[in-house]
Amino acid sequence: MLCRAIITLSFLFGNGASALVHPGMLHTDADFTRMKAQVDAGAAPWITSWNILTANSHSSNTYTPSPQAIVYRGYDGTHAENYSKLYNDVAAAYALGLRWKISGDSSFADAAVKILNAWSSTLTSIQGTADAQLAAGIYGYQFANAAEIIRSYSGWAAADQTRFKTMLHDVFFSINHDFLVRHNNAATDHYWANWDLCNMASMLAIGIFNDNTTMYQEAITYFKSGVGNGMIDRTIWKLYTVDGEALGQCQESGRDQGHATLDFALLGPLAQMAYNQGDDLFAYGSNKILAGSEYTAKYNVGYDVPYTSYTNSDVNQSVISNSSRGSIRPAWELFYAHYHDLKGLNAQYTGEMRDLVNSESGGAEGGGGNYGSNSGGFDQLGYGTLTFRLA
Repeated sequence: MLCRAIITLSFLFGNGASALVHPGMLHTDADFTRMKAQVDAGAAPWITSWNILTANSHSSNTYTPSPQAIVYRGYDGTHAENYSKLYNDVAAAYALGLRWKISGDSSFADAAVKILNAWSSTLTSIQGTADAQLAAGIYGYQFANAAEIIRSYSGWAAADQTRFKTMLHDVFFSINHDFLVRHNNAATDHYWANWDLCNMASMLAIGIFNDNTTMYQEAITYFKSGVGNGMIDRTIWKLYTVDGEALGQCQESGRDQGHATLDFALLGPLAQMAYNQGDDLFAYGSNKILAGSEYTAKYNVGYDVPYTSYTNSDVNQSVISNSSRGSIRPAWELFYAHYHDLKGLNAQYTGEMRDLVNSESGGAEGGGGNYGSNSGGFDQLGYGTLTFRLA
């Protein structure tokens, strides 16, 4: 029993391997320094994104959380869905963390801590239909990122941080891990790529926050060699060369563009978090994520792209889907900043998609609450013009 307890604690709070970097998820200290400098200077377009953030009610220091003991996503025949409570509060915790780090006003950190503590002292499980696994993935990685921003705040007590780590492990990671291992006992190609990707992102983020390299490495390994559609060679499964540029067809390109763009709203954070820990998934497979980003962006801003029929155990999709073409997700600043501005690579269509989203969002990326009240508007944390724009 003692040995089992030691193993459990090791898996929860870390295994003593090489240290993970903090803050080291979506944003580093250097990133926050850059954000603050641009906002203090009133420089566009960073200030535009900042103004969108501060006008969003989710970033108000009077925000009141609505923690639930059990979150339901997907109607199980008995319980009403209530997962909107979670995604609104997660978006608020992240927005408040940004306002604190950039403004220095501790009232925003206090409001974020209130949200984090309310949920860690209340939430016991995520249930519903299989969609509960989407909730555990998307909101798991987002919640961990919000907490990572607040991690250094002196007003967040050590005991409360420990309780938050326990919640992340017991409620979120337990679902993430089980899904990636079992896929609900379905065929390994049954679930669309976004199901794997969100659970990988959550596992990676929780591994970082909990200082657990075992969790972290499990996500990295799955990205490279996992059995499901979230493995990068299945997510971006067909490569073309068009006008000298690599384009990568996405596993969900024949489904609809809302989900095809969601794949990149998840791949971006996954790769960014790993990059800040020293693992360059952006470059993996000869910049395969860039090929996929360029393909998906090119089609969604109005160009034609090549397409190969996609078949798995459930579907046979002979044409690219134009459903939700031009889907607006605040997810493209990250890719353009990394590939074009940081690495000097051609990301033309990703840049055009970034500009399309910004033009439809008031001049810069917004965040949760700026893209409607449904869950799709909260699938990504957003504010990338403020947080990722380099030039």
